[in-house]
Amino acid sequence: MTEAASSAPGLAGHNRVSTQALTSLAQAAAAELFGVRPSEVRATWTDDAGLLALRVVSPIAVPDLGAIESAADVAGAGGSVWDRASGAKGAILRRVSGLSGAKLSRVDVRIAGVRSAAARRVRVQ
Repeated sequence: MTEAASSAPGLAGHNRVSTQALTSLAQAAAAELFGVRPSEVRATWTDDAGLLALRVVSPIAVPDLGAIESAADVAGAGGSVWDRASGAKGAILRRVSGLSGAKLSRVDVRIAGVRSAAARRVRVQ
């Protein structure tokens, strides 16, 4: 290890993650969980007593409604929209915090539409 590398943790200065980088990260995390494109997700930030509060507005991918015949089919598709949105809060918070190092106080989720999960599949000819 070189001397510069061994002394790196003690260097003066600071690191910042831009708001745009945090927003892109939040959009990607939410998009992955909701089965949509990151460009379809809106993420906004507010101050919450010194921590960051994240608000996500996104559509959510759902299976073809004609294919749902029972509660087991809903569970197999990941659960109800309500359950998936509720569960996504903690997952988004952990992913964004873990990858960025930012301290989030909460994640608020609003589902603003549905997308067919079948439409997301890529067809190769």
